[in-house]
This record gives sequence, C-alpha cells and structure tokens, in this order.
Amino acid sequence: MHIRIEGSDLPGRRPGAQADELRLSNVQVGVQRKQEVVERISATAAAAVWEFEVTSREVDGLLDVGGPYVHGRPGARFLYLSWGAVHGETFAGFRRAKLMFGDIPTPLLRAAHDNGGTLVARLGLTDAAGGPRCARVRPPDIIWQLA
Repeated sequence: MHIRIEGSDLPGRRPGAQADELRLSNVQVGVQRKQEVVERISATAAAAVWEFEVTSREVDGLLDVGGPYVHGRPGARFLYLSWGAVHGETFAGFRRAKLMFGDIPTPLLRAAHDNGGTLVARLGLTDAAGGPRCARVRPPDIIWQLA
C-alpha cells in the first residue's frame, strides 16, 4: 500500500519568537523508519511531502499494516512524524506526531488495500500554540483520502 503524507503550515514560517527559535535551532521534521528519522524537511519549508510503502494483509478478517515505517502493536498501528534540532549529523528529537491507522475510515483503508492507489494524509504541522504539531493527530486535524 502506498502512503503519501502532505504537511502544510510548517511552524518555522510564522513570525514570532517561537518560530525564530525553530529557525535558529535548525529544526526539521521527518518520517520515522524504525529508529531513524528520514526524509527530513526544514520547519521553514513551504510544505512537506513524504511517500513510502507499507505492507497490508488480512489477519483473522481484519486488515493489518506493517513495515519499517509502521509502529505499534496489531490493532493500534501508527506512523510517526518526528521533530528534532539538527546540529551537523546529529538529529536531536524532541517531539513526535502520531498518525493512527485506526483513525482512517475502514472503507478507505480497505479500498487502498484491495485496489491499490495512494492513501493520502493531509495535515497542518503547526499546533494551536504555534509550535510543531505533536501527539496523536485526529480528524478533523488530519484528512485521509484515496488518490
């Protein structure tokens, strides 16, 4: 199953002290693959897009997903977007956003599994306080669609 995450409204593009700190600390966000944060994008970027594959299979009549980008136990699988300050080669993570597969409408997830296509998540990457979005991201703050 192909996944595309489209992030908008990155917090480093806003005015103010918090955005200034994100810029000065070279804060980036990326998708977590196992323990590594990959495809990192600056918090000052106009937009962020990540694309990758996950596996999907039937288990006892339920759809389960897996692969190096998928975290959590069966029935509670999710993806991480991880925020961190970058100094040289070091990524010092400080926040993560959790995108739950359980929040995807079942018919949509089933259609992506059965028919292919790309499962697209759209979300803003700035939280209500103007910082990097973190914690569980639930609808309506994330919109899942099949493309």
